[in-house]
Amino acid sequence: MTSGSKGEQGTDAPDLVRVRADRVAAAGMILWAVALVVVLAVPSLRTGDRDWWPWACVSGLAVGALGWVYLRRGRGNAADADAPIRVPDAVRRVGER
Repeated sequence: MTSGSKGEQGTDAPDLVRVRADRVAAAGMILWAVALVVVLAVPSLRTGDRDWWPWACVSGLAVGALGWVYLRRGRGNAADADAPIRVPDAVRRVGER
């Protein structure tokens, strides 16, 4: 079903909402940071069988930071993937020999 088209029931489907993925990643990192502060502030949440909980929050922050950097850089510069490759002159001269 495309956006704005009639569905099977005859109702209009809502238009798609454009969301910036880097802001979603940043929001996730904020939530992981809040969770880490809570886990560190409440001793019962990081002792005994729950001793891994702070590390789960740290891991969430680390993965979120990697994702945020990836998204901010333009998804790994994938936009330039279709651009023609520019061969440096030095490489061109070596290939002519």
